[in-house]
Amino acid sequence: MNQPELNYNIAELFVRCFLGILFIFQGYDKLFVVKVKNVVNAFHHETDRKHIPDFLLVFTSYFTSITEFFGGILLVTGLFHQIVPVILAINLLVVAFAFSFLRPMWDLQHVFPRVVLLTLILLLSNYFYFGLDTLILK
Repeated sequence: MNQPELNYNIAELFVRCFLGILFIFQGYDKLFVVKVKNVVNAFHHETDRKHIPDFLLVFTSYFTSITEFFGGILLVTGLFHQIVPVILAINLLVVAFAFSFLRPMWDLQHVFPRVVLLTLILLLSNYFYFGLDTLILK
């Protein structure tokens, strides 16, 4: 492996682990600290006002919480490295759609960095080397 390729591999590892940690703690907070039930309650009034069915709010709350937590773990470990970024991209699209529907002028400060880092991971996916997929598939 030449030096530029090694640098790309290290960059991919760094971005993947950094973003994975962000997703792990975001999902962990919603699943185990705040609890998904309270996340649902926080948005219940707004979704009622917009006539969004309760099952859709509950489904998206669980989907995003579980996806963020387990997707973050899989990012850090490097398991399923081709599919996990796509699933997390879908997660971010769901979040963006939901927030845009509820509050058309919402603050991007928490989502935009994740979008940039996830895009970088997708661009660097050819340089994936440091992860459990590599160890398992060798």
